[in-house]
Amino acid sequence: MSLGALFSPARLLAAGVVVPLAAVGLALVTQHVFGMQPCPWCVLQRLIFVAISLAALLGLAGQGARLSVVRYLGAALMALLALGGISAALWQHFVAASSTSCDLSLADRIVSTVGVDTLWPAVFAPYASCADAAATLLGVPYEFYSLTLFVVLAAIAVWLLRRRA
Repeated sequence: MSLGALFSPARLLAAGVVVPLAAVGLALVTQHVFGMQPCPWCVLQRLIFVAISLAALLGLAGQGARLSVVRYLGAALMALLALGGISAALWQHFVAASSTSCDLSLADRIVSTVGVDTLWPAVFAPYASCADAAATLLGVPYEFYSLTLFVVLAAIAVWLLRRRA
């Protein structure tokens, strides 16, 4: 299998659908099985992961010569959302984690405005403050795992945007 076929737009977009949803699934396992309650910034990152997955699904629906604009739109949305996710993860680590409360923060307002916290509280309701939710896995803060995944998704999106046809 050639490198071009291995990293085909369809495969990358499929990864853009599956990988963010797997990240949200892992976050739910750590929440509901291991008791690591999310803060508003954690929940916002979950919402961004789901949105990236939907954008990649849009791009995947745009496969084919006539629908390349749809694929481009999906990749562009993925890139913008990934940049938002990068910002959220960095803000969570460097600002919100040192705050005693993150109630009524930008993340809290976005999640409340979208309404997913009341629609699906088991997934999108924040249950901890930012300082209390500072969890680590293997000594690495959770938000750095999200940050890494957002960077990878942004790179995939940029690669898709630069690819011809």
